[in-house]
Amino acid sequence: METKKEILIRTYLVFMVLVLVCLAVLGKVAYIQLAQGKYWRSMADSAHIRFESIAAERGTIYSESGEVLSTSVPEFDIYIDFQADGLIEKEGQLYHQYADSLAIGLAKLFKDRTVKEYKKLLDKGFRSKDRFVLLKRKISFADYEDLKKLPLVKLGKNKSGFIAVVRMKRLYPYKLLANRTIGIARENNKVGLEKKYDQYLGGTDGKRLVRYIAGGAGVPIEGTDREPQDGSDVVTTLDVNIQEIAQQALQKMMVENEALRGTCIVMEVKTGKVKAIANLGRQSDGNYWEDYNYALSASEPGSTWKLVTLMAVLQDKKVTLNSVVDLEGGRWPVAGQVVFDSEVHGMHQATIQQSFEKSSNVGMAKLTYYHYGNKPAEFLQHLHNWRMDSITGIDLPGESRPSIYKPGSRHWSNTTLPWMGFGYNLTITPMHTAMLYNAVANGGRMMKPYVVNALLKDGKIVQQYEPVVLNAQIADREVIAQVRQSLEGVVLNGTGRGMKTEAYTFAGKTGTSLVADKGITYADKMYQSSFAGYFPANDPQYTIVVVIRNKAHAAKFYGASVAGPVFREVADRIYATHLFKQPQVQPGKADSTSFQLYARQQTLKKLAGFFGWRMSDSSANSMVALFENSAGKGKVLRSADKQDAAMPPLQGVGLKDALAVCEEKGLMVTVAGRGKVVAQSILPGTPISKGQTIHLQLN
Repeated sequence: METKKEILIRTYLVFMVLVLVCLAVLGKVAYIQLAQGKYWRSMADSAHIRFESIAAERGTIYSESGEVLSTSVPEFDIYIDFQADGLIEKEGQLYHQYADSLAIGLAKLFKDRTVKEYKKLLDKGFRSKDRFVLLKRKISFADYEDLKKLPLVKLGKNKSGFIAVVRMKRLYPYKLLANRTIGIARENNKVGLEKKYDQYLGGTDGKRLVRYIAGGAGVPIEGTDREPQDGSDVVTTLDVNIQEIAQQALQKMMVENEALRGTCIVMEVKTGKVKAIANLGRQSDGNYWEDYNYALSASEPGSTWKLVTLMAVLQDKKVTLNSVVDLEGGRWPVAGQVVFDSEVHGMHQATIQQSFEKSSNVGMAKLTYYHYGNKPAEFLQHLHNWRMDSITGIDLPGESRPSIYKPGSRHWSNTTLPWMGFGYNLTITPMHTAMLYNAVANGGRMMKPYVVNALLKDGKIVQQYEPVVLNAQIADREVIAQVRQSLEGVVLNGTGRGMKTEAYTFAGKTGTSLVADKGITYADKMYQSSFAGYFPANDPQYTIVVVIRNKAHAAKFYGASVAGPVFREVADRIYATHLFKQPQVQPGKADSTSFQLYARQQTLKKLAGFFGWRMSDSSANSMVALFENSAGKGKVLRSADKQDAAMPPLQGVGLKDALAVCEEKGLMVTVAGRGKVVAQSILPGTPISKGQTIHLQLN
């Protein structure tokens, strides 16, 4: 019995000892975790060292004339290591010496905390000996340079503990302007030129050894860097001024018509350079944004496609422009369906040119049906030769492939070909339309559209991109002359007759098509308005294509009334700023040239005195005056008529005088350059209204 009792006592003692040992272990764990946890985690983190990538500086994207469209700028996250040698030696003598002045400097620099708040933040970190205290995120390079001049910080990071972690931020100075074309350089979702030229812009990353400290943050170890190779720069064909013109004109019409989406393309005729691509989509809040590159999105083109039909029958010599076609009053039954002309006209006998100018669906459908019905491959071969069945190859990502039905496919029927004649039963992109019309403007020479001129490395060209000819002659020269005559006829006599201007001539084709895609049917009465053309008609310099998708049942939807005004505004302003040449008068020579000069009265009187002009002066005390020279009246200086609603000529006038004239007219002014006015976005003689914006280009 005694033996059993002794064994139990020993067992209880062992058990109690084990319990006490366990409690001691748990207590030590809790002490280490709670009281010493930060210290030991810091020690563990300090032992964690690994190589990390150093991001290369991404290249810059420029406009053709050198404006920065997209670039990378450094941003800095600022941390403080309160266990830096300079802060812990001599019981923190350096810290106590500079803490107050440092807090004053930080408050003055960043203006986000008071001096007292910064001092409190610094003291807390110093007392706790924290190794990686965040002071400020995303400060600019300029602020970083100022920070390095502050007390304590200027002693260097080993003494001050200040650590800067740099990252590159992508900056787009022009915001919305050409946003979808330039693109976005997101980590895993790049678009536009940022995506297409990523391998050149991105460069080659470097490496460095990083020691991880408390909180899991990494501190670079000096002397271990393998320097990155920065990316190349991209010089585009884009013209910022033309891009702004296209963007403003497109947005104005889309807002007015509450349109869903739209695009405006401007192409240089001789080269195929794309000078502007504006893309706008209506957002859920009613605002517009460059949310998608609609210039590269395929849809049924509608009546702008009729150029293809006309050119095909002329090239195959099946008709002439004077051949007659019966328009059936605008309604033609064929293969169990009915072709309708969009506008009721009641015409029957019409020439091919008249049919094209009036944009008759019946006329174009009959041309394809009667001349290619038994041999559709002949018509389709033209589409292949003119590259309407393949991508344009423009150097932008995301271009939609055209859809052209062929005999034998499940989509082919007896109505496919006649409907193709006026732009249905096929899809192409607005860029295809621009490429085709540009070829006609270029005398039949089809150029590949492109948006990048060159790649630069350290300011030197490493890759030059030249214009590419896709088809040296898409049709006989006499055929090109005939279709150009017909395109001019559209503006003079046809559906675009309300668009013409006296300042210059242009040629083009209107388009109005019902939309049926992505859950939308023709019954929804959603129209796509378009206009494709070039100017000046006698010596084409620019091709412009405008395509706007309207809301369902829009009150205004015809191509001439929706897309046409956008074309005109863009063409007017390009002509005024890039092509229009003001006749120059050489002072001091006796001549009978009639001219006018608007400026401040004092400027005009100084000019008259300098050149010895004798003139009749009735300008009184007017700030802005008008100098006129004519054979009948001689030289006259008079007050400018404030009520005159026409734009005066400003070429050759200095900026102060130009601003005075524009202010007198109630105009808003934007200016580029220095010196004297060489171009104005509103042509002389054009009607103006108060609050309208004019752009002045100085020399």
